Amino acid sequence: MRPQIASVSPMAAITGGEFQVRGEHFFLQHRPAVRFGKVDAPLIVGSDSYLMVRVPDDATVGELVVETADAQRVSFSCGIGIQIADSLHPVTSPAIDAFGNIFTTFSGSRGQKTPVSIYRIDHSYETKPFVSDLMNATGLAIDAEGTLYASSRFDGVIYKISPSGQMTQWVEGMGVATGLAFDASGNLFVGDRSGTIFKISPDRQIYVYATMEQSVSAYHLAFNSVGDLFVTGPTTSSYDAVYRVDTHGDVTAFFRGLGRPQGLAFDEHDNLYVAGSLRGRKGIVRILPSGEAEQFVSGPNIVGIAFSPTRAMFVATTNAIYRIDADIRGLLIP
Repeated sequence: MRPQIASVSPMAAITGGEFQVRGEHFFLQHRPAVRFGKVDAPLIVGSDSYLMVRVPDDATVGELVVETADAQRVSFSCGIGIQIADSLHPVTSPAIDAFGNIFTTFSGSRGQKTPVSIYRIDHSYETKPFVSDLMNATGLAIDAEGTLYASSRFDGVIYKISPSGQMTQWVEGMGVATGLAFDASGNLFVGDRSGTIFKISPDRQIYVYATMEQSVSAYHLAFNSVGDLFVTGPTTSSYDAVYRVDTHGDVTAFFRGLGRPQGLAFDEHDNLYVAGSLRGRKGIVRILPSGEAEQFVSGPNIVGIAFSPTRAMFVATTNAIYRIDADIRGLLIP
């Protein structure tokens, strides 16, 4: 009998991620062959109505093909993340400017001086050194004028970086400075992972905006359309929360139940995307404004997400950047 595919989830995966395939007639006495295009894919779990398929290293097309032992086949279109850069060390989300340039880091271990601190990946996906001599570059954010800012978790300094890659010290004393995000009024928010969210006005006045439980790695920050700040900060718990900080600085748990939540981003409909694991499955979780959550991208070692002007999703792992053609418009903070 001809195999039938009823559904494939999640929407996309990167190398090492897994798709769950549901349908019928997959096993006709023998194990089926599974491919992405012409590339063989490992079958992790299989039954007549359910398959779990891992994305191999060299998969580049999203045509998932299931072929039974008697040469009956069925295909299904799914999203595959294409690696556009490697040999990096991001620790949170990349930053993308209005021209589609992607900025990401080689952060290094604490106190490690790396030859390049920040790389720029242009619209042709050519990776070039952009900033050197910034110790432990961590969070990145771009203001309304297109200027890049970067935090150093080593010295607690926020640096302002010119279009040519020249950096100047903007503010200091930010503790273990990690995540950065601008609000609609041009205030820069900084996550000190030891327990403080700072607010820095455009004229560099510094305020304590909120206090939180300290993180073992970093705070990651993003604003929604009404000006609430959302924060993740992994702890030693395997059941961490995404927190919402309202415009008065009051902190509440927006969603609880993620493993090691890290970088996050909103789309134009205020859906929140978080790097982390949900019910043991690693990747990117999409959380609706109502609080409903589902795995959106599958893959290991994901630390951040950003959306480009071309509606692509860019996914940062601990050593690479992937592009997923998600057709999602990211939320633009004026």
